[in-house]
Amino acid sequence: MKNFILRITPGFLVCVIISYLSQKIGEFFPTIGAALFAIGIGVICGNTFLNKHCFDEGTSFSERSLLEYSIVLTGATLMLKDIAALGFSGIFFILFQMTATIFVSYIIGRKIGFNKKFCLLMGAGNAVCGSSAIATVSPILDADTKDKGLSITIVNVTGTILMVLLPIITGILYHHETIHTSAMIGGILQSIGQVIASGQLVNFEVTEVSTIFKIIRIIFIVFVALAYSHANTEHEEKHLFTREKNKKDSKIKARIPWFITGFFIMACLHTFNFIPEVLSKGAKTVSQQFEIIALAAIGMRVKFSDLISEGPKGMIYGLAVGSCQIIIAIILIAIFI
Repeated sequence: MKNFILRITPGFLVCVIISYLSQKIGEFFPTIGAALFAIGIGVICGNTFLNKHCFDEGTSFSERSLLEYSIVLTGATLMLKDIAALGFSGIFFILFQMTATIFVSYIIGRKIGFNKKFCLLMGAGNAVCGSSAIATVSPILDADTKDKGLSITIVNVTGTILMVLLPIITGILYHHETIHTSAMIGGILQSIGQVIASGQLVNFEVTEVSTIFKIIRIIFIVFVALAYSHANTEHEEKHLFTREKNKKDSKIKARIPWFITGFFIMACLHTFNFIPEVLSKGAKTVSQQFEIIALAAIGMRVKFSDLISEGPKGMIYGLAVGSCQIIIAIILIAIFI
């Protein structure tokens, strides 16, 4: 435990400092807000004088773990009726959006010339929750390390671009009306961190509602994993036994993440008045601080070298899928929301 703390301390402290500076600068530019400054400063620092391996574990912890804690604390500020407000229309929107994303990712990838497994990894990453979804379905597909790493990179870079772009699009199309804006942000963006960051660029209410959309997508990872377990990605008989064994093992791992369970537990406790209002307000404050620190970490972990190393083919694939996601979302929002 002591060694772990020592390893994450440099990167964590950098993210805390960036978070503090961002909030102070944000006070002078309230229309921009601390979120965008945190990401921007993080990107600049992470690609220049702070581009060192000693910060990697701390930024990874800040991005992943702090966001998970933030989501749990967000549950303490919401009622079950807030979650249920999405209704069947919201669930159908997410279901069709995810299905269409996987289908489009597969078709585009195959047309460009990528293999079946890689296309399915891209589908899961874009449809559900980025690198977490890719990690979940990789053993199911018996995907190799290269395909896994490449898909994670493309999905994360595409998500980072969309993270800034979607608030602009929703401002033009929906004038940042909460439900429509939240549906697009929460229904498209790849990682929970990107959803929170993009929502913060609009307002707190959009951040909350888009997070709920995203949480429902994450829950659906179980169904995506089940569907992938029946996908035929091999033709050689010699791989059959290994593939079936991996599928059985991976089904056990395709579980709902702990922080989603924690979110719903906290929401239930708040709904039934087991969490006093003062604690709910405190949870909201702490959650917001965790989010800004995590956004600084997201910025720190965006590397320009990744964009260059993957070349035009991978980025064309990622941007093509992202563009299709936006078009599909616009159509489905008009139908369901």
